Amino acid sequence: MNYKHIKILILVIPTLTIAIWEFVRHEYLLPYISMELGNWLAPLLVFLVSVTLLLKLFQRMEQLQAQLREEQSAKAALQEREAVARELHDGMAQSLFLLGVKVDKLKAAETEAAAASYPGLHQVTQELNDYVRQAISSLRKEPEHEMSSWQDSLQRLIVQFEEEHGIPVIMEWSIPEASLSAKEKVELYSSVREGLQNIRKHAEASEVYVQGLSTPDGGWRVAIQDNGHGMDAQQLEDPRRFGLRIVRERARQLGWGMNLARREGRTVLSITSSREDL
Repeated sequence: MNYKHIKILILVIPTLTIAIWEFVRHEYLLPYISMELGNWLAPLLVFLVSVTLLLKLFQRMEQLQAQLREEQSAKAALQEREAVARELHDGMAQSLFLLGVKVDKLKAAETEAAAASYPGLHQVTQELNDYVRQAISSLRKEPEHEMSSWQDSLQRLIVQFEEEHGIPVIMEWSIPEASLSAKEKVELYSSVREGLQNIRKHAEASEVYVQGLSTPDGGWRVAIQDNGHGMDAQQLEDPRRFGLRIVRERARQLGWGMNLARREGRTVLSITSSREDL
């Protein structure tokens, strides 16, 4: 039943109820019910019908409106992703290509300083270029959690990470999907993916633990732990850690808290629904 049908029923049911009541009263009940009593029973009957039928229709209408708002929010998030992808492509991707060309010219230089600086510059440029291209591809691809269960898409992300990189991941997740908006789902999914990619590139870990739990105050907390060689919050300022800096900025814009710390031999990246929770 769509929105249009509900509006028609809301308009028709009271009128139809009165029409049926008046027909039955005059044809069958007039000898038993006085005119005055019948006039009192008519609004009572309309009220009872409204309570039993119309309230359900109003509830269904509210559900459809909530669904529409959710779809509009999801559409806005996808449009924002496309705009970011376009900006990356038109700006950073092209600039990185030109930078790569200039760095390659250093290889042909005959000075010792140029020859010594080339390997490091080439590696950084290549990593930046790969990261931007991956980001553009991810932004322009409709997230899997828009088409199925969001938690299922997280599970597929974990499985894909294990298969591609051979690092086992233990996942514990109990955050209700209803507690997250469409935009929050997109950004949290991207943050978890970036946390896993950072472990792959830098941690040299043999085990990863991803945990998403609800907090007593109605919020949530996500923790991504690994047993790699370790890093701390100071390394967020490292220019090579641009992925984690993007996660931090994303969290800041949404009012989330983010923390990176070393605890009991493990590196823990924490993201919470409130900055005060850290």
